Amino acid sequence: MFRTNHFLAIFMATAFLFAGCRNATTTTTEAESYQYIDDYNDTVLVPTHPKRIVSLSPAVTEILFTLGADKLLVGRTDFCTYPKEASRIESIGGISNLNIEKVLSVQPDLIISGSMVPKKIVKQFEKMGVPLVCVIEKPHFDGLYENIGKIGSLAGYKAKADSLNHVLQTQLSQIDSTTPQHPKTVYYVVGFGSGGNFTAGGNTFINDIITMAGGDNIAKESEGWSFSVEALLHADPDYILIRAEDSARFAQTPPYSQLSAIKKGHLIALEDGILDLQVPRNIELIRRLKRIWQQ
Repeated sequence: MFRTNHFLAIFMATAFLFAGCRNATTTTTEAESYQYIDDYNDTVLVPTHPKRIVSLSPAVTEILFTLGADKLLVGRTDFCTYPKEASRIESIGGISNLNIEKVLSVQPDLIISGSMVPKKIVKQFEKMGVPLVCVIEKPHFDGLYENIGKIGSLAGYKAKADSLNHVLQTQLSQIDSTTPQHPKTVYYVVGFGSGGNFTAGGNTFINDIITMAGGDNIAKESEGWSFSVEALLHADPDYILIRAEDSARFAQTPPYSQLSAIKKGHLIALEDGILDLQVPRNIELIRRLKRIWQQ
C-alpha cells in the first residue's frame, strides 16, 4: 500500500468542516482581551496583544511568517516546515496525536489551529484556560484572504494582513486571466495505490487554483476526495500535479506509468504546501502553472 501523507487527512477533515463554518466576528469586552467566534462557532476569550503563540497548522505558521509575526511564535508542529526559518521554532510534535503537555510547556497565551485538531482537544484546552482558535481552510480560493485577515487580527497584525491581501490581490490581477479555448486537462494526486486514489474535487480551493491557472480539473464534477483509477485512466489528463516526494514512485508504478502525461514528461512535482495548503504561495503556483500550460 502506498503512503497517503498527512495532507490527505487534512483534506478529508476539511471537507466535513466546510458545511459548519461561519465567518469569525469579534466583540471587545475589555482592554486585554476580547471575545472571538472561531470557525467551530465557539466563543473564545483571546488576548488583544498575544505575546506567545503556538501554531497547530502549517498554513497558520506560514501566514504568520509572511506577516512578520513569527517573533510571536513559541511553538509549531513537526509539519510546519515552511519557510525554512520555521525550524528555529520549538516543535511541539504532531497534530492529530497532539502532545498537550508539550504545548503547555511553552506557555502560550494563544493557540491557533487548523482543521486537523479534534473538537475534544479544543475543549481540553478550554478547560485549562488556554485560548485555542480554529481557523480552517475554506472551500474556495478567496478564503485565503479571509484567513489571512483572521490570523492577522488574532496576532495583532491587522494592518499588515490588510496590506498583504492587497498585494496578493494585485499580484493575482497581473496574471493573464484569459481562459484558453482548449484548456489543459489536469489531475492532482492526493493519494494513490492499493489504499485508494484521492484527488481534489470541484468544491475545493485546489480546484479553483487549477482553474485560475487555465487548467481543467478532470475531477471537477467530484464532490468527495475519492476518485477511481478507471476514471483517471479514461480521462488520461494532459498534466498531472503531485507532491515532489511522491512523483518518482507514481511515475514508475503501473497502471499510472501508462498515462500519457507520464510518457510525455508532463508530471509536475510540487513542493509541500504550495497547492495543498491555503497560503500566499498559491498565487506563485497559479503564475507558474499558467506559464507551463501556455507553452
